[in-house]
Amino acid sequence: MKDRLTLKERIKITGRGIGILRKYCPGLAGGKAVSAILAAVQPLLSVWLSAMIINELAGERRGNYIAAYVAAVVLCNFLLLLIKSMVDRVTEEKEAQMWNFFGMVFADKAMSMDYADLEDTKVLQQKQEASENLLMFGNGLGQLVWGMNSLVNATVSIVLSVSLTVTLFLSDTGTKWMDSHLWIVGIGGCVLIGGMANAKATRKENAVFETWCKETVWFNRTFVFYEHELAKSPERAKDVRIYRQHKAAKRAFREMKKRDEAVGGLLRAMATYPALAAVVVGVGTVVCWVFVVLKASLGAFGVGSIVQYIGALGKLSTGVQDMMFVLADNEVYCRHLRGLYAYLDIPNRKEEGTLTVDMNALCNGSKENGCEYEMEFCNVSFRYPDAKEYSLRNLSLKFKLGKRLAIVGKNGSGKSTFIKLLCRLYDPTEGEIRLNGVDIRTYDYREYLRIFSVVFQDFKLFSFSLGQNVATAMEYDREKAEQCLAKAGLSERLKNMPKGLDTALYKDFESEGVEISGGEAQKVALARALYKDAPIVVLDEPTAALDPIAEAEVYTKFNEIIGDKTAIYISHRLSSCKFCDEIAVFDEGAVVQRGSHEVLLQDKGGLYHELWTAQAQYYEG
Repeated sequence: MKDRLTLKERIKITGRGIGILRKYCPGLAGGKAVSAILAAVQPLLSVWLSAMIINELAGERRGNYIAAYVAAVVLCNFLLLLIKSMVDRVTEEKEAQMWNFFGMVFADKAMSMDYADLEDTKVLQQKQEASENLLMFGNGLGQLVWGMNSLVNATVSIVLSVSLTVTLFLSDTGTKWMDSHLWIVGIGGCVLIGGMANAKATRKENAVFETWCKETVWFNRTFVFYEHELAKSPERAKDVRIYRQHKAAKRAFREMKKRDEAVGGLLRAMATYPALAAVVVGVGTVVCWVFVVLKASLGAFGVGSIVQYIGALGKLSTGVQDMMFVLADNEVYCRHLRGLYAYLDIPNRKEEGTLTVDMNALCNGSKENGCEYEMEFCNVSFRYPDAKEYSLRNLSLKFKLGKRLAIVGKNGSGKSTFIKLLCRLYDPTEGEIRLNGVDIRTYDYREYLRIFSVVFQDFKLFSFSLGQNVATAMEYDREKAEQCLAKAGLSERLKNMPKGLDTALYKDFESEGVEISGGEAQKVALARALYKDAPIVVLDEPTAALDPIAEAEVYTKFNEIIGDKTAIYISHRLSSCKFCDEIAVFDEGAVVQRGSHEVLLQDKGGLYHELWTAQAQYYEG
């Protein structure tokens, strides 16, 4: 097998995996280990006590001894099974939730990594491979959970089995060839060969399985899209029906069937190797049986001891096979874990900064002490990762905080990119963005984000309650949430909600959830921006689903509501920007005009006049 890992590497990888399990699934690995110990002890203890009972029945038949052994068998089995069932109940519940916890591994990484990486196709591919391996097959962390259970069980079984078979080789028959210590080597060799054959079969099987997994990654991705996303997604339902896209799904399923048949041979190969190993193990088992029976026939021990030795050797053989399997399997899931770690270890290149943001000064400085704070783009250029063209080129723009700034321009002129840079979702490729003359990269990143309330053009609401969507928190100020919804124009809709603020949006988790229109969703997003109460409010095409009159009303209300806050508006409808203090006109990644609505209209050769004239004809009688 290619890419073999050293034992040191495997120990390190496994140790880190256990650390992740302890963080995200506390108690699962420990519970599995305890259950495995109990599962290994119980049968061997029963074998030993059964042997004692049989030997006593075949020998002196002492009633008190027999009663004691029987009582011990019943009591020990009852206690061990009781404790194991209690432990299993807890661990099974944890294991059932394990997949949700594994999802949190990816969620936490997504929240901590640079936003630029979230849109990087290479990173997305890396994440998809790691998540599909883990969440669909259990490769990596899932195998580690199951492997730990097998490892503990095998270790305890081997130790106890060896202790129960020591007397087999020490018992005397009076026959030199039967009492030879070479039998220890022979029987041990049979057990080891069986285990090694099983391990080799496991490696072969795993190699085939990995190839099969790579093939099925495409299958799973295709299946999820065509079976769930395309066929069942409410967002796509209308287009699927109008354009008959279900035909494309049928063609995809036919292709999937061909691919599935092509990998069918791999599954047959996976079954062949364990079958061959089973033959080798069976031969070793026969040798062990023959040795035990021969020694018993020569008078080395009683009938009960035959039960003990046969049972112990059987468990020893199984334990060695399981140990070999675990060691072979460990290399496989360590390789999967290494792929997961490669994704989790993607470094954050964004400068976090340490300078504290003076929120009070930003909110109140201009009106309390006459200070004028400002944001400034200084010769900023930006190009998206792997893009050939710049989205912004040598852009310089300064605006005072506490004012209203509108950003207008044609599609693709760089307006949304400007907002992403302002909010530090990306950093400039060249140039600087400054807050009060200080490069924003020197500010503490989390504190800097607190100064913005943003409604993006592709905003998202979540399948939580209405109030939780507004507050973006499970616990929130209900009165404040209602006030923000009222300011956003949703008072009447709120009154008609069956559970008020506690009404679930959408039906993903609650059958009584409410489906809201696009315009209503945009108003909820606006209320969310108000609830955050940040000093700078950014509206990036937030009212595209509203008609022009409703949009104008929203902006007029916002102009009143925001008060002394800074507001930055991006809109294709220029009539909604007339109340702004200043308008910046973008074209091909640069600011080509600046000024008030009246001033810009006077420049009849300018882009703003062109855009205004093109739109005005639709509103004139």
